[in-house]
Amino acid sequence: MRVAVGLSGGVDSSVAAMLLKRAGHDVVGLTMRLWKEGRYAGGSSRDACFGPGEADDIAAAAAFAKRIGIEYHVLDCADAYEREIVSYFREASRAGLTPNPCVVCNARIKFGLLPDMASASGIRFDRFATGHYARVAARGGRMALLRAVDLRKDQSYFLYRLSQEQLARQEFPLGDMEKREVRELAAAAGLEAADRPDSQDFYSGDRDELIGMADRPGDVVTTDGRRVARHNGFWHFTIGQRRGLGFAEGGVPYFVVRIDACRNEVVVGRRDELVRTEFRVADVRWASLAPTEEPFDCGVKIRSTGEPLYGATFEPDGSGGGVCRRAEGFVGVAPGQSAVMYRGDEVLCGGIIAPADGRSAGN
Repeated sequence: MRVAVGLSGGVDSSVAAMLLKRAGHDVVGLTMRLWKEGRYAGGSSRDACFGPGEADDIAAAAAFAKRIGIEYHVLDCADAYEREIVSYFREASRAGLTPNPCVVCNARIKFGLLPDMASASGIRFDRFATGHYARVAARGGRMALLRAVDLRKDQSYFLYRLSQEQLARQEFPLGDMEKREVRELAAAAGLEAADRPDSQDFYSGDRDELIGMADRPGDVVTTDGRRVARHNGFWHFTIGQRRGLGFAEGGVPYFVVRIDACRNEVVVGRRDELVRTEFRVADVRWASLAPTEEPFDCGVKIRSTGEPLYGATFEPDGSGGGVCRRAEGFVGVAPGQSAVMYRGDEVLCGGIIAPADGRSAGN
């Protein structure tokens, strides 16, 4: 079988390609070029997938491909990334939402445009693989997206928007492995990426550069309307944020509980004011579970870290959205982020958390 592997120059994608080659597959490496010199400054960090350090990453991926003897191609996805991902991040941030670029990039670019562009370029392959920590399997007449064995590294939250067609061609060679095993394999093989740190963010520079808004002073107010501090722009804050509020009262911690982009206000409150027993989800994508209009019990993740919160119910609304409910509540529900529904090891579905005022959540 001929397998195309998305290579980033890091340890995970390198070990994924190495394992596939050892298993006897004909492997071809594919790398996305996302960075266009002169468009942004980008900072100096290399622990991100978008930034000027990309040239070094491509050189590392090319050297790795040559070392293990596989075909290698670099495909220019920079314009599409600007149009689909950077613009999405900018527009959502300007609307007072908390976007998750990696979720959107995976569905549209990494698992979408990259393999599609490769096929259109005449690069033949039967399956597509990455170094993500997740699993996929045929269950109940659908392709099921499953959590990784290493739950500390599980990335299924970021992959819920993959279509059935994308999952059907997908391989996750690391899904049954612990991260420790992956680094040990890389070290034993003498791979330069063995000790390379994992990517920590999607952009290596200051996110304000991508948002493109000049500082705009505004008020930090409490939920009862008291003005308690000033800020330089609502887009510097996210729901649940505690640090950097410029406000303290009686030793009681305050958190961002709401962002009002129209009024340029950041609303803060105590932790109990962060709790919501229900919220709406828009633009739902169905993964392991076939689309349904019937409510179902599930666990829900409202951010990429942590475990799913069980005791929840998701009620589809029949128009591509739905409502998550949990009697014990959810803490720090941030519009623009994703809510992903789980049952055991299966990703059932997920969508974008919608603002309480009914505005578009972006996608």
